[in-house]
Amino acid sequence: MSVFASLVEQLARLLEPAFHGSATAAAIVLFTVLVRLAVHPLSRASARGQQARVRLAPRIAELRKRHAKDPERLQRAVLELHTAEKVSPLAGCLPSLAQAPAFLLMFHLFSGGRLGDHTLLAAPLGGRWADALAAGGPFGPAGLVYVALFALVAAIGTYTYRRGRRDLAAMPPAAVDGPGGAAVGGLTKVMPLLGYATLVTVAVVPLAAALYVVTSTAWTAAERAYLYRGGLGAAATA
Repeated sequence: MSVFASLVEQLARLLEPAFHGSATAAAIVLFTVLVRLAVHPLSRASARGQQARVRLAPRIAELRKRHAKDPERLQRAVLELHTAEKVSPLAGCLPSLAQAPAFLLMFHLFSGGRLGDHTLLAAPLGGRWADALAAGGPFGPAGLVYVALFALVAAIGTYTYRRGRRDLAAMPPAAVDGPGGAAVGGLTKVMPLLGYATLVTVAVVPLAAALYVVTSTAWTAAERAYLYRGGLGAAATA
């Protein structure tokens, strides 16, 4: 972790002439962007895998009909199809797993005060929303920083939710019906809560880690808009 901490410190020194006391906060945002750029190839692979699974949905539905009385044979047939089409069921998890060390770095560094008393405007990067409330209330100098972050996360969450609903509506019935459809239906019910979960994260972790979360969330929304610009449904006929 010392290597990444040194990188954040070096970025902060480079950005100090432009951002002054908020240079470390700017360095965290830039560090997050660099992490997401490094992970982008995995995100592209995940997008291709998800589109491939939508494209294969009619064939999997046919396999379910053919092997309805033989679950083991169905499982082997689906696995063989995924292997033949080079579709990995784990591809969607890889981008999140790859980012986990960077988030843990931000949490570890600032919860332990490793980089000193740096701020984002009036809010200490090592502090939490509860500290801002105690210092000046929700609309105090530090509280307003969190108000801005909460508003940004809420806007991103609303956009992501609406786009997810639109993509789901455009998917072919074969991609939603059957065993996989139950998971999709469950995900649809959970999606509105994901934005609130991010709001809770921003409220309870150190501000440095919250900055990482907000920047990464914004990147994810923009990245998905680019990678899925044709829509998931379009992949079914590609």
